[in-house]
Amino acid sequence: MSTLWTSGEAEGATLGRASQPFAVTGLSLNSRTLKPGDLYVAIKGETRDGHDFVRAAFEAKAGAALVARRPDGVAEDAPLLTVANTQRALEDLARAARVRSDAKIVAVTGSAGKTTTKEMLKLAFAALGPTHVSGASFNNHWGVPLSMASLPRETAYGVFEIGMNHFGEIRSLVSLVRPHVALITTVAPAHLEFFGNTESIADAKSEIFESIVPGGAALIPSDSPYAERLFARARQFHVARVLTFGAKPGSDARLLSYEESAEGARVKAEVLGRPVDFRLAAVGRHIAANALGGLLSVAAADGDVLNAAAALKTFAALKGRGARFSAGGVRVIDESYNANPASMAAALALLGQAKSRRIAVLGDMLEMGPGAGAHHAGLVAPIDGAQVDLVFLCGPLMKSLWDALPAQRRAVYAPSSAELAAGLMSALREGDTVLVKGSNGIRMSVIIDALKARAG
Repeated sequence: MSTLWTSGEAEGATLGRASQPFAVTGLSLNSRTLKPGDLYVAIKGETRDGHDFVRAAFEAKAGAALVARRPDGVAEDAPLLTVANTQRALEDLARAARVRSDAKIVAVTGSAGKTTTKEMLKLAFAALGPTHVSGASFNNHWGVPLSMASLPRETAYGVFEIGMNHFGEIRSLVSLVRPHVALITTVAPAHLEFFGNTESIADAKSEIFESIVPGGAALIPSDSPYAERLFARARQFHVARVLTFGAKPGSDARLLSYEESAEGARVKAEVLGRPVDFRLAAVGRHIAANALGGLLSVAAADGDVLNAAAALKTFAALKGRGARFSAGGVRVIDESYNANPASMAAALALLGQAKSRRIAVLGDMLEMGPGAGAHHAGLVAPIDGAQVDLVFLCGPLMKSLWDALPAQRRAVYAPSSAELAAGLMSALREGDTVLVKGSNGIRMSVIIDALKARAG
């Protein structure tokens, strides 16, 4: 692998002091998952101090360690880069990586679909040149600078996911990324506990436009009820180009038709006036909308849209974000990673396309604020629209939905996912289609694990 950082470059970026010359090929915050040759960054968190794991990092063949003090148990000749503060130093490395890069940079945020869109952009841009993408859900105050500081020198395209649950978080992170293209997938009620209303969420998401480089583009979902607000924010930040994507007439990237088959979905669209016909190995109009935003990103970055679109034919839904599998004669839609009212409605619409008995297994939507009960009860409408046959619910907030459901749709309610699993397993019949969805904190993955065990 090529060198990512030399000791001299890292010293210059962080104003740190290297104990000896070194060259590293990657970065890691985790001593258990780092690769040989990585620079281990000893971050001090709320519950753990990375300095306690520096010795383990060297045992795993770390190339060097970024520290604020000499850790216990580390050899005298260990290659250390000592800095005043390791979080600040990680951000300094990110800024330096961005300055030295000639890559076209895309930043993605939104109330839902961030990771899905990022992974589609990974496929799309990889068809055009060397591409670097933030890993997993590295979208917070550790993950974003780590991803940017890991940007290889030879990269042509970089894609970075940015998350938030408070005002100012995106503003801070996007200042490290300084994108050429900034995309908002959607705005929906999420983290209302911290924002109070969806207009505030739109404003917080729009912070991603603040650090767009001169001449760059802001991409907005035209079908969103908050599109005009996002447009106004982009203009407020003096963004040179504001582009839209969606089914609405006049969109810069417009969805013209969407069809599903056993192999996935076929999408016809226009991107900046050019016809684009492409396929996805995943289904759902919301996923097609994310793909459209991704292709508009390619166009805004002056990439080849047709080649990028052709690469999307291999895109399949991600684990916990729409992935499908069979479990002992039952078809499962795994949406267990997260949930808010908008993503719940989209997932229920997918379930509604099933030709068999439709079963919804739903857990709490967290961080919904004082109106959480009403938001949960409001899921009655998309459940009715999808003609769901049986509903299994868990979590204290889902009690509001349980009370609002008609008796014929109620199956089992339980306080936790673990308690719900047994009742679900006993009710399943061969041929059923089961949707599993809820916020990550309610641990709907327990249900997915139980279904997979049933398959065995």
